[in-house]
Amino acid sequence: MKIVIPGGSGQVGAVLARAFVADGHEVVVLSRNPVKAPWRMVQWDAETVGAWSAEVGGADVVINLAGRSVNCRYNAKNRRLILDSRVHSTRAVGKAIAQAARPPRVWLQASTATIYAHRFDAPNDEATGVLGGSEASAPEKWQFSIDVAKAWEQAALEAVVPRTRLLLLRSAMTMSPDRGGIFDVLLGLVRKGLGGKSGNGRQYVSWIHDQDFIRAIYWLIDHEEFHGPVNLASPNPVPNAEFMRSLRAAWGIRLGLPAAKWMLALGAFFLRTETELVLKSRRVVPGRLLQSGFEFRFSTWAQAAADLCRRWRELRPT
Repeated sequence: MKIVIPGGSGQVGAVLARAFVADGHEVVVLSRNPVKAPWRMVQWDAETVGAWSAEVGGADVVINLAGRSVNCRYNAKNRRLILDSRVHSTRAVGKAIAQAARPPRVWLQASTATIYAHRFDAPNDEATGVLGGSEASAPEKWQFSIDVAKAWEQAALEAVVPRTRLLLLRSAMTMSPDRGGIFDVLLGLVRKGLGGKSGNGRQYVSWIHDQDFIRAIYWLIDHEEFHGPVNLASPNPVPNAEFMRSLRAAWGIRLGLPAAKWMLALGAFFLRTETELVLKSRRVVPGRLLQSGFEFRFSTWAQAAADLCRRWRELRPT
């Protein structure tokens, strides 16, 4: 297959591109700043349809991951950049597909599990999940992330692409041992003795092992009955306290200093990020994947953490 990945220069894009290349597929990554890579890199501006659109025509699959990182302070400038980078790039991809003489058969559009409500009472699947924005227990500041997620999906749904199957990937955190990824950051806290619970530790953490993420993407490409929103997450989200305890156990450390809300707020201020990234309860489950017969190789966090710690060590031999 020829697979085009707009915005594929980040951690998740690298996870997918490596796997596709290893399996013998042709991979093209669209990037604002192309660098040397084991796959072909093509420049685009992530806003307008340009010469890069020739890569979309004739491709089998497009996986759009473009969007500015949310790991920043939500000031007015960053809010506009976060929103525009997602909406504008998605519209550009949709226009390129619509104009293609031979459009891709499937378009997998990045979204986020953050679209669901902050809740503890029940898991969110695609059929019964509650979208966020109206829960009284969530700070008003968290509404921004919900608005972005909804606008992101709406931009894709507005595209007129009758010959291309569209899926919205409501992805949880993809855990891989790559340097600078979310797992690397969390493990860094554990290794420094700071891997305790965040806040009260009751908030749910939704996650997916990188190998299951890759397998799920292949599954969605191959199963033509899938359209619309799909949750990409392990079937077993866990509370933050349990999540960090399992990670410490996988690394071989018993104790980790907890971080109270005020400590997180202070740290987020100096790191120029937001506490929502660790305090929002994301209890998301993959209803549609499970119903279709997809089987997770890493369904529990303890199992996944052990594998990821082993691979992390192998990538960094001492």
